[in-house]
Amino acid sequence: MSDKNNLLLLFDRPQEPVFMPKGDQRKAFAVPPEYLSDKYRPIGTQVTTRFGEEASERIPVKRISIPPLGEILELSRDSNFSLFIPKHRKIAGRLIDIFLGVRNVDDLLAVAVYARDRVNPLLFNYALSVALLHRADTQDLDVPSIIHSFPDKYVDSKVFSKAREDATVVPEGSRMPIEIPRDYTASDLEEEHRLAYFREDIGLNLHHWHWHLVYPFEAARQIVDKNRRGELFYYMHQQIVSRYNFERLCNNMQRVERFINWDGPIKEAYFPKLDSLVASRAWPPRVTGQKLQNLRREVDGINLDVDDMKRWKDRIYNAIHSGVVRDRTGKDIQLTENEGIDVLGNLVESSILSTNRDFYGDLHNTGHIMLSYIHDPDHRHLESFGVIGDSATAMRDPIFYRWHGFIDDLFQEFKATLPRYTENQLNNPGVTVQSIEVDVAGGGRNVLQTFWQQSDVDLSRGMDFQPRGSVFVRFTHLQHRPFTYKIGVQSNQAREGTCRIFLAPKFDERGNPWLFRDQRLQFIELDKFKVNLRQGQNTITRSSADSSVTIPFERTYRDLDTSRPQGGDALAQFNFCGCGWPDNLLIPKGSPEGFACQLFVMISNIADDRINQDPAGQCNDADSYCGIKDKLYPDRRSMGYPFDRMPRDGVDTLQQFLTPNMRVQDVSIKFENRTFKPREGNN
Repeated sequence: MSDKNNLLLLFDRPQEPVFMPKGDQRKAFAVPPEYLSDKYRPIGTQVTTRFGEEASERIPVKRISIPPLGEILELSRDSNFSLFIPKHRKIAGRLIDIFLGVRNVDDLLAVAVYARDRVNPLLFNYALSVALLHRADTQDLDVPSIIHSFPDKYVDSKVFSKAREDATVVPEGSRMPIEIPRDYTASDLEEEHRLAYFREDIGLNLHHWHWHLVYPFEAARQIVDKNRRGELFYYMHQQIVSRYNFERLCNNMQRVERFINWDGPIKEAYFPKLDSLVASRAWPPRVTGQKLQNLRREVDGINLDVDDMKRWKDRIYNAIHSGVVRDRTGKDIQLTENEGIDVLGNLVESSILSTNRDFYGDLHNTGHIMLSYIHDPDHRHLESFGVIGDSATAMRDPIFYRWHGFIDDLFQEFKATLPRYTENQLNNPGVTVQSIEVDVAGGGRNVLQTFWQQSDVDLSRGMDFQPRGSVFVRFTHLQHRPFTYKIGVQSNQAREGTCRIFLAPKFDERGNPWLFRDQRLQFIELDKFKVNLRQGQNTITRSSADSSVTIPFERTYRDLDTSRPQGGDALAQFNFCGCGWPDNLLIPKGSPEGFACQLFVMISNIADDRINQDPAGQCNDADSYCGIKDKLYPDRRSMGYPFDRMPRDGVDTLQQFLTPNMRVQDVSIKFENRTFKPREGNN
């Protein structure tokens, strides 16, 4: 069997022909003449000989019977690709199934080499990434981050002309990083631009892209039907909305306004300032005051009315309030207390797991489609979709958060129908949290500190038909100083427990204390981990770097060759650990004077938390948002517990909600408006 790492070379310079040398070692595939695309087949011998001679190694490619690609080829190579478009996700599912269905790595390499120069590059990248993540014989490969293949989705379009100049003129060792200004999509005349540092954060958008790789919604059922998938769709996006609202309050802005008036104008504009190098077009903007319109786009196979969305919404609300959904056979399925949210999540998204897509529709995805084509609903101007139509770029647009504000409101409508948690369901008898302290690196107690950090990322692997060698861009992002929790706990016996840590703003946008029913939705999860308590006094210490929500900064921007771990099991988990919130955004921005927050700590009863499964091979980096590869979600409680339901009677404030195994500590987030140069070794 050939080296399966050769599959990763297919992500390198995605628009260059497959026979050209790939990677830093300049390896070339020995492509059989019949595998060459129609464009190169007439001159196959000349080009393969020429580029083969330039290569350090020639990789043999088997001749096998290639499954017919059929409708997969209907998406042209110069088109954009979107998971939200039904036609696109159908052909993506077909290509994923082809890659999953071949017998071994050699056959996979052969099919992928054949497909690479025929299939749309964005579609190919997505389908091969999903297949490598889910095949038993390739899941130990380090699937490259999409920023390395398609950097145009993440950086100012002006960068590429400078990058081409540097790559052509400046020797590799002498190239300086190309600096991207922090404010390049708008000025402060646009109020929403205050949040650009968050929405346009590269790691944030990579998280959203990678989550949808791990949780595809159209492919073979065995890779879509993951444990509590629908609930995780709800919870991951609920936390995004809560976090966005946190950032808005830090910037003296109101919480996001749900997008519920589908007939009215959208006040927010967005001009992405991105070029699509595959489609050779700039990403279209959305100007102020545009309205949703019926879509008639034959080229995309889309024929949708705004009224379709309204019907689906009404049917979903009716299901929530009746407590049942109807499946395709007309049978009623109960939305139960614990499993109902999972059924609802799959239905709203909607994945192939939807109980009845014909009746309840495709609400979440269609919202993305409607918004992404708002500038050209009938294709009269031959325009492609806007950034909200691509999972790799959607979070850049302010309307993403308004749309997901509405989607989350659907889920909260269901959560409000569930029984309230009783004191017994919240308490952990015999356990008392006595104290909470946060120690920040470099001094300071209970004052979290944020600042601007510059970092470098290499774009060269995505720069087709350019001279070889590294081309770095330097971008500025939010960062926080590392900190440590110190939690004092009294226990009447030795036991295990689950420590749950959340953070929320202390006051609302008017500066008033919250009612608990509102504040509970503002809590963002910072960490969740198992603790071993001994009888008597305990001090729990935990580093912010160990958060169950985040992945390390270096992994978000990892270099393909220098940061791959050694050894089977660590390597097998490296892919999945690519899914997670970026560590640099663990803590909201805060304010220069110090933004008042409440840090919540709970030690819950392990008997109601524990999932009995073999922990071997677990990836613990970001299981709160991403689960654990090929295993059950590692917490039996509802996601977001204890804040995922309305409070019990008599609870109007956070203090009234607390039981002895919980405690709240006032902390503040102090933002220092300074920019620090890249850290040593950040490249």
